[in-house]
Amino acid sequence: MLDLTKLAQQMQGISQYLTQETAATRLRLERAQQMLQRATDRQEHWVDLRQTWGDRLSFTAAEPLEPLHWRPSIAAVPPLHTVIATDGSQIAPNHHEIAYCYLINVGRIILHYGQNRLPLLDSLPEVFYKPEDLYISRQWGIRTEEWMGYRRTVSEATVLAELGAVIVTSQAEPKKQKSQTSAAVQLPLAPSFAPSPAIAPIPTLAMVDGSLIYWFLEGLPLEARDRLLPPVLQAWDQLRQLGIPLVGYVSASRSGESLNFLRLPACPYDTPDCNTHCNRHAIADDLSNAAAPCQIFEPLKDTTLWAIELEPGQRSPLWRSSASILQSYGEQAIYFCYLHVGTEIARVEFPAWVAEDANLLNSALSLTLAQVQKGYGYPVALAEAHNQAVVRGGDRTRFFALLEQQMIKAGLTNVATSYKEARKRGSIA
Repeated sequence: MLDLTKLAQQMQGISQYLTQETAATRLRLERAQQMLQRATDRQEHWVDLRQTWGDRLSFTAAEPLEPLHWRPSIAAVPPLHTVIATDGSQIAPNHHEIAYCYLINVGRIILHYGQNRLPLLDSLPEVFYKPEDLYISRQWGIRTEEWMGYRRTVSEATVLAELGAVIVTSQAEPKKQKSQTSAAVQLPLAPSFAPSPAIAPIPTLAMVDGSLIYWFLEGLPLEARDRLLPPVLQAWDQLRQLGIPLVGYVSASRSGESLNFLRLPACPYDTPDCNTHCNRHAIADDLSNAAAPCQIFEPLKDTTLWAIELEPGQRSPLWRSSASILQSYGEQAIYFCYLHVGTEIARVEFPAWVAEDANLLNSALSLTLAQVQKGYGYPVALAEAHNQAVVRGGDRTRFFALLEQQMIKAGLTNVATSYKEARKRGSIA
């Protein structure tokens, strides 16, 4: 139980700290705007500098692909369109439960607008219990709980591509009757990626929650990475063939990739060679935690800067991420922009094939903004996908009850939770 009296004594200084931090943030913003103007005046110079000295930078700086002064407004959404989305949840493995296994549940959403068609709102559960599923990651030093989360990311992508194939197929077929049955009956339980030359005739958007840059892959061995990334890239390529743009919607982004580009004009040296100019002095002076001269607006985030640069309904220029993990993505480079959705500044990410196609890009941003407006501040398709995927306490109890029935039916004895788990579920206090 939380002792609020003791907690209140520790929170007395928060008000004073926040006041000081607000003033400091205002100063950082002024500096960032100054560097933005300097970068705008000589954008090509700073882009060339980043490309030339990118391997000597100690930070990840994105590259602007459009003039930094651009603030395009998002076009109105077409009356006929479709949005698909997935999100995942899980039941983690627990040695104290009746069986050591885990479950991944992927919420599936298809929303049709202006088409008089029923939506799809359901989930696709999958149980992993075989030794090759539970312990394969141990050879790479990855805990089963972490591997489960990575597998969930793969499942979200593959199921999303399957939804896209279903959409294209259903849109290509002539309407036989005005009243349609639920799309859930028509969907297969497992995704299949048969190549299809068909293209979605109605504007369609595929959405996932969070970044398309999987930073967690950086710390994984190549063998583990090769089991996770190729299925995701294959799913994205399937969406590309279907003509369905993919968007990763990042709410409350903490990224500073575009601000890191502004560290180039803030650098006091002729060449931005961090290893020579800054790191060497820091080591010599034993000041490894000292800020570099270019960190004049740390720890400001991108969204804070673009919040004062953008009006509602506008987006920032396009940027190409230079995250090192993207070297493993092949041709699927990740681009992003910041979008003022009215309630916040959202980071919207998409693969290169979306950003490089003006029609796909404009359609994706238009449908994304409309989804946020329909969801009162957050894309309604992603919110519903989360609601379908989330595993609540009652669902977890019913899952293990069903598993217990099957184990007893199979003739197993001593089917029960550990004494520790049973004791934690009750209290005598």
